[in-house]
Amino acid sequence: MVDLQKQYQQIKETVDNSIQDVLNTSSYINGPLVKEFQKDLEAYLNVKHVIPCANGTDALQIAMMGLGLEQGDEVITVDFTFAATVEVIALLKLTPVLVDVDKETFNIDINALKKAITPKTKAIVPVHLFGQVANMDAILEIAKEHNLFVIEDNAQAIGANYTFKNGSQQKAGTIGDVGTTSFFPSKNLGCYGDGGAIFTNNDELAHTIRGIVNHGMYERYYHDVVGVNSRLDSIQAGVLKAKLPHLDSYCNARRNAARFYNKALANHSAIVTPTAQSNKTANCGQICDVCDCHVFHQYTLQITNGQRDALHKHLLSKEIPNAIYYPVALHAQKAYKDDRYNEADFPVTNELIKTVISLPMHTELEEDQLQFITNTILDFLN
Repeated sequence: MVDLQKQYQQIKETVDNSIQDVLNTSSYINGPLVKEFQKDLEAYLNVKHVIPCANGTDALQIAMMGLGLEQGDEVITVDFTFAATVEVIALLKLTPVLVDVDKETFNIDINALKKAITPKTKAIVPVHLFGQVANMDAILEIAKEHNLFVIEDNAQAIGANYTFKNGSQQKAGTIGDVGTTSFFPSKNLGCYGDGGAIFTNNDELAHTIRGIVNHGMYERYYHDVVGVNSRLDSIQAGVLKAKLPHLDSYCNARRNAARFYNKALANHSAIVTPTAQSNKTANCGQICDVCDCHVFHQYTLQITNGQRDALHKHLLSKEIPNAIYYPVALHAQKAYKDDRYNEADFPVTNELIKTVISLPMHTELEEDQLQFITNTILDFLN
């Protein structure tokens, strides 16, 4: 699904020098490279505060801890996403409220979001799934009306831009009260282990979060808040610092691959190709040079003729990696089942789990590979 080895070869000297520098200085935790990467990422995102941490799941949990959410508070998020999003809500004894997603963007359904709000609702967690930014204009309007926090799960969309209705742009993850991301190796900006970060323009919140990530300490051995141990190690920061200048080109390479896929597969009646339209009033719905709201962490088709599972097996038999994200809806997972949920409230999610399939998507895809993948799909479905 990703070719990290070939990508590494393109930046080998810079990465190797960064790692060697850490080994030479033995500054393995909170070393100079962590602070340098933090500053570089703040500049790239145009955000006041980046707080690195150990992984993307920790980032979500720490963001919620920093906002002071209390046991029983309701947090609305999507039913169609990786479990980490709801996992941290449950871990903190908050109440997860799952809602359906939009059929075209796979992001939170705005009407379902509105219906889910109660007097106990305290936060919304939009997930920018597969690399596409959710409809943040509508989400911010709803949050303002109901005095809710907005916590962006930006684990899959770092580098994406969101175009507001007024034409202004902002980086994904910097739009709500707080944003989070993952630097898992397969991400568009991935390290060579685990890593994550939290973003905010709120000075007070940033101060609180900086304490939480380091055992609640601002001064060594003085614990001012309840914290956790979640720090980005220096070697991973060195890798990320080396890769960050290439992030936009990585995202553009993924968009180019998506354009190829879309063009090759567009006319088959059983295939629904993805679009780039986080804000339907601002974007055209096509993957074009100006549609940078989608960075294609995954390229995900819908196979509508009941042959998704057969296609999955066929591609594997041809040694073409592919994946089904996600085969079981969160509301149906054993850990998160709840009598509050009604199957009728999740028609899109329940359809997507039967139809979606993700194809290889990374920065090193070559045209002959893309041609082989698409020809194999069309030959099987025709």
